[in-house]
Amino acid sequence: MPTYTVTTANLALSPQQKSRIADAITTAHSNQTGAPRFFAQVIFSAVAEGDHFVGGKGNSEPQLFVSGLIREGRSDEVKQALMSQMLVEITATAGVSATHVWIYLQDIPATQMMEFGRFLPAPGQEEAWIQEMNDQK
Repeated sequence: MPTYTVTTANLALSPQQKSRIADAITTAHSNQTGAPRFFAQVIFSAVAEGDHFVGGKGNSEPQLFVSGLIREGRSDEVKQALMSQMLVEITATAGVSATHVWIYLQDIPATQMMEFGRFLPAPGQEEAWIQEMNDQK
């Protein structure tokens, strides 16, 4: 299950904005990787005022950071398309310019990820993994 953490600094998002951003990230992940939508989870957090520094100096500009932990196995082209699709929706929803959005993806081998008490499948093997899980119910 890809996990995306959205962290804001000097920017307050409404519940509606958070919902739209979560949907945009989920849609982008599903569209670009082919993974089922229900695999994606999005977690929001905010940096307290005065706790964001750039170059050792306090920053007061609005910033939005997206850190995504995803299974390895996707091409650079897929990952760049994923980030580009997210960027368009995030900037429109949050009302910030692209220069205030930071997106980082980190690949993790499926063998190093465990969810629902089971190691994750390799990309493309989700259906068999889900079926096996359903068979064990």
